[in-house]
Order: sequence, then structure tokens, then C-alpha cells
Amino acid sequence: MTTISLKRTGQKLGTFSLIFHGRIAMADDGSVRADLDCGRQVNKETCADTVYNAIKAGYRLFDAAADYGNEKQAGEGLRRALQEGIVRREEICMLDGLIPSFGGAHPFKQLWNTFHARQHVRGATKMQLEHWGIDYFDLFLIHFPVSLQYVDPSHRYPAEWYGDDGKVHMERVPMHETWQAMEELVDEGLVKNIGLSNCQGSLILDVLQYAKYEPQVLQIELHPYLTQEALIDLCKLWSIAVTAYSSFGPQSYLELGMGKTTPSLLQHGTIRCHSFCSRKDHIAPAQVLLRWATQRGIAVIPKKELAAISSLNMNY
Repeated sequence: MTTISLKRTGQKLGTFSLIFHGRIAMADDGSVRADLDCGRQVNKETCADTVYNAIKAGYRLFDAAADYGNEKQAGEGLRRALQEGIVRREEICMLDGLIPSFGGAHPFKQLWNTFHARQHVRGATKMQLEHWGIDYFDLFLIHFPVSLQYVDPSHRYPAEWYGDDGKVHMERVPMHETWQAMEELVDEGLVKNIGLSNCQGSLILDVLQYAKYEPQVLQIELHPYLTQEALIDLCKLWSIAVTAYSSFGPQSYLELGMGKTTPSLLQHGTIRCHSFCSRKDHIAPAQVLLRWATQRGIAVIPKKELAAISSLNMNY
């Protein structure tokens, strides 16, 4: 099984994570595998149990975000697993971001758009760590290269995209200001690695011109309808690991009221043909789509709520 390695710290991530968000396993060569992330947004009512059960099932990589509004509940599930000795904190990879994302056993997190100004980055990070009940994030991403007007968490959290008037309010915060504030998080030990999400090549090259700590990960939408070969080649050139969301294409957007007119990848003739040809191994169309990405050395973060589906994905 392919693993991806973060250049600065040497941490190894497997190629499958649960959007919500991941697992760590041992690869054949003995390296840690955290490529299964326990996938996109999970509702508050089931979130704690979802995280807890995902960890019991073997997921170790968690992708989180404040925008999902479920950090405290996710933290409850993580704490329960830690207290019961199911997993150790160092076995979990938490991914988060400045638009908070959802983290886990190599917790990944994302910084939300309203916290991009230098004076807000540290406070937002500390708040998210408290929600999760942990001391550091393994990976912290800038969720979008879009700066929005600051919204105090005591007024509204998550802030989402719109102001109280229902309009989007942009903020004049350059990327270099946010990136330097992210680097200070690394120096302080609040995060181990930092990266980008939803960015294209020109912006990545811009960050590389002034970065003290280069981006370790780029998280992007990726599936057979949106292959992004040039962007992936650029990341490989600079040793930036790539994680993919919306691996099932338009299926990921149905809950947002989008993607209804685009043919489902799960029903696509080519995908179903590969699944049929592998029927003796019980390979589902979803597993074909995940393998399409992971065999390219890309970590995937499919949405995951049902234990049965989680187990299926982990056999991708």
C-alpha cells in the first residue's frame, strides 16, 4: 500500500482517510498508514458515536473543520476512545484548518475564512484545540484562499460564509499574512504541519516564495470528472502531499442541493464495469473510485457515517 510522507516532519500518511476522517494501519513495509480519512460533515447528534466507532473500526486520520459545527461532539468521541485505551493520541492524525475542518488520529484541521488576519489565527486555533480536547493538530490547513470579515465566535460560531445581513463580506488580508501566522503555530507547537486547501498552482507558487515552512499538504476536490493532473504534477515536483475530497464526484454535493444534473459516478458505465469485473472480490463502485485515487499516491477522505460503509471503504 502506498503511503505519502510529509517532507518537513517525515510523518507518513496512508492513502485513505475518512471524511471525518481516517485510519492508521501498518503498510507492508512497516510504515504507518493513515490514508483512510473518516470523511466530510457528520451531524451533531451522531458525531461523537461516529468518531468513536470509526476509531474502533481502525480509522486513525480525521479531517475536521469549524464550518461543520461538530468539533465539540467529535472531540467527545475521540476522548472516549482515548480514555478506554482503544487508541493512543500519537496514533491519531488530526487534520484541521483555519476554517476548521475535522481532525483525528493524525488530526487534520482547517482554518476558516473569518480567521485569516494575523491577530485571529492563534486564538481560533486554541479554541479548536479546546473543542477537540487535545494539545496539537498534526496538520492545519487554510480551508479556502478567501478572507472574510471577522466574526467573533461569541456572536456566531461557526461563522459560515454570510454576515448577519445575508451577504458575503470580504476582508483585505493577503495570503502571506495568514501563512506567516500559521508558521508561528508550528513554532509554538500548536500544530506540526501546515498546508493549503482549494488552492491552484499560481497561489501555491506564491506561498513557496516566502514560506519559512513550505506547505506539506494540498487538499482538493478530485475524481474522474475533475482529474487535476497539472496541479498534482506541480505538487509532486515540490513534494507536497495531496489529499482528495468528493471522491464520488457529484454524489458529494447532493446534500448541498448541488450536482443533481450531473450523472452519478457510482452509476457510470466505466466504473460499474470495473466493479462487475471484480465481482468475485466483492468490489463496489465506491471502492473502484477510491482506488482510482489511492493508486496515484493520493489520500482520500470520503464521507463516512455508517459503520457498514466504513468497513467497506476500508477494504477499498
